[in-house]
Amino acid sequence: MACAICRTRKPRRFCPGVHGDICTLCCGNEREVTVDCPLDCPFLREARKHEHTEPLNPAELPNQDIRVTEEFLEEHEPLLVGAMGSLMHAAFDTPGAVDRDVRDALDALIRTQRTLQSGVYYETRPANALANRIFGATQTGLEEFRKSEREDLGMARTRDADVLVVLIFLQRLELDRNNGRPRGRAFLDSLRGFLGDADGAVPQTPPASSLIVP
Repeated sequence: MACAICRTRKPRRFCPGVHGDICTLCCGNEREVTVDCPLDCPFLREARKHEHTEPLNPAELPNQDIRVTEEFLEEHEPLLVGAMGSLMHAAFDTPGAVDRDVRDALDALIRTQRTLQSGVYYETRPANALANRIFGATQTGLEEFRKSEREDLGMARTRDADVLVVLIFLQRLELDRNNGRPRGRAFLDSLRGFLGDADGAVPQTPPASSLIVP
């Protein structure tokens, strides 16, 4: 029997992505490159612990005119968690979506949200069909969060500017967590880790210090 990918080397492990046995070399080389890896694959989860990506250069972060502070994220934690949840569910409900689709969706959401600052609303939709679906579902989730907040508090606490800051933080977090693989979902996997798998799980606030531009 030979590896289901290279058809040459001896297989060493079962790959749920190709539904066959593969060798360790192909597992390492093709993981999230040519293979759609389930997030619960034990070999993928082990690989996540050892992934090394280039540290972000703060000078190259997008939207540097918008400040993101740790104080802001702490004060607006419900909005942050709501936005993370909306984005995560939108992506997982979109078959075939990967981190790069989420990046395109976030870019379009930020461009759209920025138009509110000018007073002339203009919706920028992604050309990417998967990103477009994530865009729409995330936007709906944010609208539902603000509606629920108004009903619970009897007032509108979250401003358009607050939503923009949170989206920019998520954009930077995606750039930080993306492993660069074509089919990579490391960022989405990290969102799942922050939010928990079960309803009612206590979310963990993502580390922000390296993603903040003074």
